[in-house]
Amino acid sequence: MPEPEGVIHKLYMERELPPKVAEVARVQGEDPDRTSLMIEELRDMIYEKGDCLPHRVDDDYLIKFLRARFWNVSHAYNLLVRYYAFRESSPEFYENVNPMALRSLGDDDIISISPYRDQEGRRVIFFKFGKWRPSKIPIVDLFRATMLLLEVGSLEPQSQVLGGVGIMDLEGLTLNHAWNLTPAVAQKMLALLATSMPLRTSQIHIVNQGWVFDTAFQIFKPLLTEKMRQRLFFHGSDRASLHKFIDPEALPVRYGGTKPEYPYTYWLEHLSRNEKVVEELQQLGYVSDPYEED
Repeated sequence: MPEPEGVIHKLYMERELPPKVAEVARVQGEDPDRTSLMIEELRDMIYEKGDCLPHRVDDDYLIKFLRARFWNVSHAYNLLVRYYAFRESSPEFYENVNPMALRSLGDDDIISISPYRDQEGRRVIFFKFGKWRPSKIPIVDLFRATMLLLEVGSLEPQSQVLGGVGIMDLEGLTLNHAWNLTPAVAQKMLALLATSMPLRTSQIHIVNQGWVFDTAFQIFKPLLTEKMRQRLFFHGSDRASLHKFIDPEALPVRYGGTKPEYPYTYWLEHLSRNEKVVEELQQLGYVSDPYEED
């Protein structure tokens, strides 16, 4: 599928941060004079405590855990431990998963990621859960696609610093969807978006929610910490409310913005051609064999 002219679905994996992002990193505690020392401190903690066995401990890998926890080494270590515990408990989300096999979530417009960043420089991911048909796409594929996006996003130094933004569009949500949101599913969803991945979800914006969501949300409420609650914003159909947080220039027309929408497939096809990304994903257990639909 050819990309539209002037639109680039591309990861920016250069180590050097743009000046504005570098300033944000500095405010978050990133000090070029101490970076190597803090990475070494985290590496020593991994060896000494032995609570997990990371598949890598090189600088580029460990720095994303430090950035995700604002350069607090102990918190970064705890995140690393939770990340590997989550992987161990949910191997079905990545082991022998072919990213191209997840294209149906893009074809059905359930998940998409914009090639544009918001006014803060963050990636914006869209989840349209009302378009999900549980009888057609198993819930495990939603987790697989979300985890894949977060793993890939964590490869971008800029995203490591700024985090990402999620927009959850609940138009069309039914009781059938709600019945699939068990407490176990809710815990795994929170682990992905809040507690166990080396990429911060800075904000989650809920739009077009109705009474079905209000019912389903009762499952999540007891699991939310105060910090998690502070990242959640509810807008209903009020686009002006959403625009207080995300500039319309970074949003599709659907949400009162100025940009067209692009399918998840564009990202999958670009990533499949990026040798570095493919290598990184293979180290995590993904496969990249040519995918053939049944």
